Amino acid sequence: MSTQARDTSPPLVEQHTIGYIPPEARHGKVRDLFTLWFGGNIAPLPIVTGALGVQLFHLNLAWGICAIIIGHLLGGALMALHSAQGPQMGIPQMIQSRAQFGSLGSLLVVVIAGIMYVGFFSSNIVLAGQSLHGIAGGIPLPVGIIIGAIGSCIIGIIGYRFIHILNRIGTWVLGLGILFGFGYIFTHIHTADFLTRGGFSLSGWLATVSLAALWQIAFAPYVSDYSRYLPKDVSVPATFWATYLGSTLGSALAFIFGAVAALATPPGLETMEAVKLATGAIGPFMLILFLLSVISHNALNLYGAVMALITLVQTFFWRWIPGSRSRTVLSIILLIACCFAAVFASADFISHFVDLVLALLVVLVPWTAINLIDFYAIHQGRYDIASIFQVDGGIYGRYNPQALLAYAVGIAVQIPFMNTPLYVGPIAKHINGADLSWLVGLIVTSPLYYWLATREAVLQRRQAASPVSNR
Repeated sequence: MSTQARDTSPPLVEQHTIGYIPPEARHGKVRDLFTLWFGGNIAPLPIVTGALGVQLFHLNLAWGICAIIIGHLLGGALMALHSAQGPQMGIPQMIQSRAQFGSLGSLLVVVIAGIMYVGFFSSNIVLAGQSLHGIAGGIPLPVGIIIGAIGSCIIGIIGYRFIHILNRIGTWVLGLGILFGFGYIFTHIHTADFLTRGGFSLSGWLATVSLAALWQIAFAPYVSDYSRYLPKDVSVPATFWATYLGSTLGSALAFIFGAVAALATPPGLETMEAVKLATGAIGPFMLILFLLSVISHNALNLYGAVMALITLVQTFFWRWIPGSRSRTVLSIILLIACCFAAVFASADFISHFVDLVLALLVVLVPWTAINLIDFYAIHQGRYDIASIFQVDGGIYGRYNPQALLAYAVGIAVQIPFMNTPLYVGPIAKHINGADLSWLVGLIVTSPLYYWLATREAVLQRRQAASPVSNR
């Protein structure tokens, strides 16, 4: 009876960090993953990102929606496959990477993921500040940024269960809110060229597909952090579909909402200004909803950044598995640093955000391929959890040469296909700037790692069976 009570009534403030979640601490329902990723994706940042298809790449509404849907369906499948690892492993995603790369070999990915979380968090608190300033003009933008950051920090400190609770509520409120927003915009269009503005270009269409797919892939380093408390008997298909449907539906709606608002208003407006104008009488209500959404969802980014930092430190102090107090202290430290960054970057944060995501995903895409191939095709979900937490990597070692080689090749093959503000590859130039690097990285890295890993296993079995090794 006491075990059942613990399962149904876990503490509100999360006590675990990167450690293995024991069976008696598991709780929740798989449907919680749908509400988490649906409600969490109806927020200003995906709305702003979705508008880029018509604002930056000049697609019309039909082609923009087509690209958005295809991109989310493709990227969402990878993201949901990562989520399905959570109940089976009971540990965060970045810690699990040690089983593929080794205890020290995984550090590069952990650092990159941590930087990405900080970038998302900083961008989101700028949007929170802008929303507050739009709702109450007397609130200066820097003050709005700090208020939004503190709200996210409180949610992140309370942790896993509270994040899920808020997103259950948010799914209904934000889902209904965005449907009302669509209805208002379509009945109060401010432009004559709503359906005809823009057109089709292959490079712009592919770029929009890539933005949508990369939005989903960007969740991969921490998506299983929010499924790891589910009971181990929750099946892989159940976890996959709950995550996939929630994330693709919620994010596609937000992306399309941004595109619709941008086309329904005169060109040249910032996206959130366009949303406010396009939604007219219900505009203030929509801004309030989006403000609450960005504060709630941004807690995931701060939570992920803290988990990455703990993982980094624990690599060298392997007996240290911190609890809620350490997570609180680190959350406050990161909060202060991100507030400074957001205030100084707020004038041009959109370009900084896009640059950051495109640059980091070049190195995260091969990690995604290696992690998924290793989990599903090679180890089939069976890992030695104790080795993962050892300083020498246990049976996985400090470095995995096969994973590191495939990872390096996966980055290298993307370079000619890249199109970022820092570098444009020759093939990207040839196809009018379309960035297909992420697709090439997945296609090359996946079979290469599988071949390297299985080849090494065959060689080891042959050596073990040889007469010399048996003497």
